[in-house]
Amino acid sequence: MVAFLNLIRFKNLIFIVLLQVLIKFILFDSLEFNTALSGFNFTILIFATVCIAAGGYIINDIYDVAIDRINKPERLIVGTIFSQNKAYNFYVGTTTTGVFAGFYLSNLVEKPFLAGLFIILAALLYLYASYIKKLILAGNLLVALMAAMSIIIVGLFDLFPALNFENQAEFSNTFILLLAYALFAFLLTLIREIVKDLEDINGDKNGGRKTIPIVLGRKRTGFLLFILGVVVTCCLLFYMYHQLYRFPYAMLYFLFFIIGPLLYFCINILSTNNKKGYAKLASILKLIMLFGILSFLLYHFGFIE
Repeated sequence: MVAFLNLIRFKNLIFIVLLQVLIKFILFDSLEFNTALSGFNFTILIFATVCIAAGGYIINDIYDVAIDRINKPERLIVGTIFSQNKAYNFYVGTTTTGVFAGFYLSNLVEKPFLAGLFIILAALLYLYASYIKKLILAGNLLVALMAAMSIIIVGLFDLFPALNFENQAEFSNTFILLLAYALFAFLLTLIREIVKDLEDINGDKNGGRKTIPIVLGRKRTGFLLFILGVVVTCCLLFYMYHQLYRFPYAMLYFLFFIIGPLLYFCINILSTNNKKGYAKLASILKLIMLFGILSFLLYHFGFIE
């Protein structure tokens, strides 16, 4: 059981569940109109999303066996604990279950065309594992897009079916906020994926991949990440200046738990040049993501309106 949970990256899946629960029960509860999903239907959405994501992690490990023997031999699961055939059966089972759950939910909310979204996401994750991640930057962008979609999908299923003439303004404002969070998730995930490429550069070279660190080198990639980190920081400062200036507790939260760690990352990425250092910076970025998710609680306590 533990091996299977590690195979599907259960810690990352908990991130997805926490994110979607906070969006539904903290952010959307502040709206003045009813959303589309009941508690049961929302559980189906979470289940479908988690199944699709779990399948993506499994198929990625199947295609990465040779590279993972170099990058992380101590954490190798496929080919050691589970055979590739058994892992592939897990992939088919989780992905198929996720697609069917998404199809069922789409019909429940009377938007059957949304079922295609789960098929597209599952197909993209398979293409990522088998081909796209071999292309420079393309794989990083796709993973970042998937992170953003875990936010947007809640709005598509819970807000869009409930849209009518009377609630258009509230819908637009809330969906714009979701897109802002999705952009933050996209950029932060993109940065973290490139940092992980720096961490795994030796195995990727042996696997014949063309990642940004392999093409540009460590130093230039570090400078690129510094620029991206500064861009994200400036975007957050702009948001704080225009949206949070009336809420001092929210300002302090963002300054200490998001801006501060981002500045630490920007400073240290330029001088880090070893696997252990890159792993530490990747963990800091994951912590920033967690605090970004938890910022939805500020709406619950009235620190943001």
